[in-house]
Amino acid sequence: MSVAERLSELGITVPEVAAPVAAYVPAVVSGAHVFTAGQLPFIDGALPVTGKVGSAVDAETATAQARVAALNALAAVQSVAGSLDRVARVVKVTVFVASDPSFTGQPAVANGASQLVGDVFGEAGVHARSAVGVAVLPLDAPVEVELVVELTA
Repeated sequence: MSVAERLSELGITVPEVAAPVAAYVPAVVSGAHVFTAGQLPFIDGALPVTGKVGSAVDAETATAQARVAALNALAAVQSVAGSLDRVARVVKVTVFVASDPSFTGQPAVANGASQLVGDVFGEAGVHARSAVGVAVLPLDAPVEVELVVELTA
């Protein structure tokens, strides 16, 4: 089954790649790998949720936002790879969580991104991951997601 067929089966539409908010590109290809810039959970060019997880944003909402950010990262991959069918495997997922100092649930929030790539790519979506709590993210986003994927020849 192609990735496009899998996305359709899951009811997921890959959005247009989000415009960069500074001086960078959404993704680059180096050798057989795509490295995405950190992707925020934009929906139609806006952040639906802002603030720190554990205070202004609850963990469940942040997990859903991590899923959106991961979908935006897939859009960035697609923009340079031409098709998500070229993804041989997801190598690494990094999820940054803007966290209240008392919040320690970053791994659960990061599961929103991990589960999305697993749903989309199956075995090829099994990846290494970092879930990092940070003081603040661009535009006061609650989460930011980066992907490293390996492409087929």
